[in-house]
Amino acid sequence: MTLQRRLQVITPSGTESAAMEEGNAMIRVAFASTDMIRVDQHFGSARGMAIYRLTQERADLVEAAQFGEQAQDGGEDKLLAKFECLEGCAAVYCAAAGSSAVKQLLALGTQPVRVSHGTRISDLLRELQTCLKEHTPPPWMAKAVQRQQGDPSRFDAMASEPWEEEG
Repeated sequence: MTLQRRLQVITPSGTESAAMEEGNAMIRVAFASTDMIRVDQHFGSARGMAIYRLTQERADLVEAAQFGEQAQDGGEDKLLAKFECLEGCAAVYCAAAGSSAVKQLLALGTQPVRVSHGTRISDLLRELQTCLKEHTPPPWMAKAVQRQQGDPSRFDAMASEPWEEEG
């Protein structure tokens, strides 16, 4: 399956880093959708993906991708273009996903989330923002935020070790 069309929103330089400096968590989340309004696609045969950048205060569509029509035949080559589009996404919401796709998504660091067919993307974005604001994220989101912000004490042990020059 091939990628037919991919539109990316280019943000002004520094916009993402400014949000992170202000202490706002920022994650990317994808939705399998034909109309960019509702989650209505099985991951493997999804004809479209809407990808949002999400903070506590904003949810911005940053990418929309369209794929050719394909059968749900278990063929895994058709998933490669989807995996490429999901680079940097913490999760992908879909109506269903096969076990092989789920394993591959998890290996890539993207959490597949199954929701009812027809669930509105705007409702899901509001729920996710509430989780960020109230510091009650689901485990996949907490992991993504932690990965993004990093542990500030991760270099403490290394800094306290003596330095020796080789040469």
